[in-house]
Amino acid sequence: MSFKVVPYGESAFLIQFADEISVETHLKVKACYQQLKKMHIHGVHSLIPAYNSITVMFHSEKIESSTLKVFLENTPYKITEEELTKNIIEIPVCYEAPYSLDMEYISGKLNLSPQEVIDLHTAQPYLVYMIGFAPGFMYLGGLDKRLHTPRKQTPRVQIPAGAVGLADQQTGVYPLVTPGGWQIIGQTPISLFSKEKPSLVAMGDYVQFVPISVAEFEKMKKA
Repeated sequence: MSFKVVPYGESAFLIQFADEISVETHLKVKACYQQLKKMHIHGVHSLIPAYNSITVMFHSEKIESSTLKVFLENTPYKITEEELTKNIIEIPVCYEAPYSLDMEYISGKLNLSPQEVIDLHTAQPYLVYMIGFAPGFMYLGGLDKRLHTPRKQTPRVQIPAGAVGLADQQTGVYPLVTPGGWQIIGQTPISLFSKEKPSLVAMGDYVQFVPISVAEFEKMKKA
């Protein structure tokens, strides 16, 4: 497994695997992250996985940077069955008004009918590359090229929790009420974030969106 370890400020290292975003690179990131997390390295206080790297943050008064760098460079990271196992989580989404705020715009922009947008968006599960931006926010990979669309020129001041959006080559779900510039095509009635469980999904999981009606949305929301 090829990678490089480079300084990332005074008290962090970046383990860089590749310049690309791919499933293969993600598996390397996940394997490395899981192994380092289990090691409980003295002095290391945070491990932050991303698309193709991991940031290792440490207390410089507890461990020498040179010692940590050598350790990170010489640890044999291996992809195991755990990394290869697909954990698919189904998330129900209502793609109908009033929850599909930008569906009309998206349909016109991409020259697709609303049903074609829905069919493409629900055609396959999406890999969760990482969690970030906001607690529980999923960065998903594998969006069909026919759904690639630019962000809104003027972001909304408030996006409802559970809103499902498109932005450039990505799709994702807003777990909390927050400002945002993604094009909203639907909304899920289930909660993706809570104090007890900060995120319904984890890095390496797969998300499958399942279309539901307004009636089903409202019933699930009340449950």
